[in-house]
Amino acid sequence: HVWLDDPYLSGRGRRRSDAMRAASKGTGKDRVGRSSKGRRCCPSAPRPTASRAGADGRQRVVGARSSVTPSSSSSSDVKATDFLRSHLKTLAPYTPIEPFEVLSQKLGRAPGDIVKLDANENPYGPPPAVLEALGTMRFPNIYPDPECRRLRGLLAEYVGVPAENILVGCGADELIDLLMRCVLDPGDTIIDTPPTFTMYAFDADVNAARTVQVPRLDGFRIDVDAVCDAVLEHSAKILFVTSPNNPDGGVISDADLKRLLDLPCLVVLDEAYIEFASEESRSGWVLERENMVVFRTFSKSAGLAGLRVGYGIFPTDLITYLWRGEEAPNPAAP
Repeated sequence: HVWLDDPYLSGRGRRRSDAMRAASKGTGKDRVGRSSKGRRCCPSAPRPTASRAGADGRQRVVGARSSVTPSSSSSSDVKATDFLRSHLKTLAPYTPIEPFEVLSQKLGRAPGDIVKLDANENPYGPPPAVLEALGTMRFPNIYPDPECRRLRGLLAEYVGVPAENILVGCGADELIDLLMRCVLDPGDTIIDTPPTFTMYAFDADVNAARTVQVPRLDGFRIDVDAVCDAVLEHSAKILFVTSPNNPDGGVISDADLKRLLDLPCLVVLDEAYIEFASEESRSGWVLERENMVVFRTFSKSAGLAGLRVGYGIFPTDLITYLWRGEEAPNPAAP
């Protein structure tokens, strides 16, 4: 058997231990609290004090034990919500869909008798081969590859872009939030074009950003002139464009998309439904446009909404920083 060290111990934890050992040199103690002569250090002994200069030049006493005893009467006035970020206290909650199990109980019907149309889920489900692969997944007790290397390699062949430009997430929703966390500062602006996917505005609210909505024209066409004006007026950082759009299925033209890409902002093209369109994906455009991102998903055409697997195609320089903010482990690739 080959035993692998815990990544915490082999990485940050080891560096921390090294730092602790270095700090203990000259004090006669090692990192488990024993003196160099083998005597255990008494935890109840008075701690030595030292003075340290503060930013104002005054000396501060550090290392001394506090003589203040926590008061039960004062702590009872503290609530967990006192520590919330202030903008979240007025945030309207996201309204989720209800799963088959809940609907079955409410309606008194078997899940197989219910047709759901509230979340654009594929009613036919995945191909039989997918169910077979899920049933024979090896090592379900082991965390999956956090970089999803096998899946990204297959997606590179399917999409036609290098695997280095692909990032996999728990649905495209996670990647939308990841992008906002890495790009937006509180108070920054995104541009939304309703009616469209509502998650863009919701995630912007969660990240303390501002959403400027530019309503679509008759026929659900994007008002390109108004979008251009809004990006410049509000110094928007991100513009979200869904194509095919949810809920109408409209596809943005090449000419309109190129106009939007000339704007001084990040243009996110959400292609969750591209497999249902006669037009080709613009995923390859990302390799030529440094301000373009494309999102895609297994939830719709593959019928795998329950697995929560989405992916994004990002410019090379941007994806480097997104990896730093990505949560691990990612979805498995059976």
